[in-house]
Amino acid sequence: MMSSSAVEIIAVPGIPLVRKDDDLVALITDGLAQGGIAPRGGDVFVLTQKIVSKAEGRMVDLATVKPSKQAIELAGGVQKDPRLVELILSESVRVVRARPNVLIVEHRLGFVMANAGIDQSNVASPDDPQRALLLPVDPDGSAATLRERLSQRFGVPVAVIISDSFGRAWRRGTCGVAIGAAGLPSLMDLRGSPDLLGRELQVSITGHADEIAAAASLVMGQGAEGRPVVLVRGLTWRGPDNNASELVRPADEDMFR
Repeated sequence: MMSSSAVEIIAVPGIPLVRKDDDLVALITDGLAQGGIAPRGGDVFVLTQKIVSKAEGRMVDLATVKPSKQAIELAGGVQKDPRLVELILSESVRVVRARPNVLIVEHRLGFVMANAGIDQSNVASPDDPQRALLLPVDPDGSAATLRERLSQRFGVPVAVIISDSFGRAWRRGTCGVAIGAAGLPSLMDLRGSPDLLGRELQVSITGHADEIAAAASLVMGQGAEGRPVVLVRGLTWRGPDNNASELVRPADEDMFR
């Protein structure tokens, strides 16, 4: 790993509310032009999951959802809309914990998270029909497509991270994490490298993409800021690219499963 002595985190201005089938690369291009920002090789674009999901048509009108018996029973215990619980179950492979106002599941992509990542904030105004937004079907694939198109558009190699806000075990509060990535090592294995005093590192594995996503979220914000695309500049790294799926701990390594 090559550490950076300084990093810039720049919000791409002018990104509008995204709708189904919007061209995210075109919107980013317009925003960069508006801000006078010229991408450079090694820049990392961090996009919120929300705008990727919206562009990919992952919005669901709750009026179209018919809850199952299981969803109705579970909804009573967690005090949530049975239609929302039905969507959560449809995106999950197992329920990890269920308590009043809390439903932790294992998402079909392996993430252990609240509500299968299904969100209703910044999705529709209070006067609109109730809607919910699901995670992208394939976040790593979405990141790879965006990275290829952005690199071609600007003629320099860039990386892309799709970020979401997760709660963390044993920690309060949410933090930006990478659910999709392309063009950089999401997981960086430092084992075998020397520490400051020459001792060989034995267990050090860095969640590189998660660290970038968390840094970007400082600029993106979590509410009404309206900054869903951030450019991170000045990072250096060494090592093979790998997807954000590498960040998910395998079941056989999970001591608490």
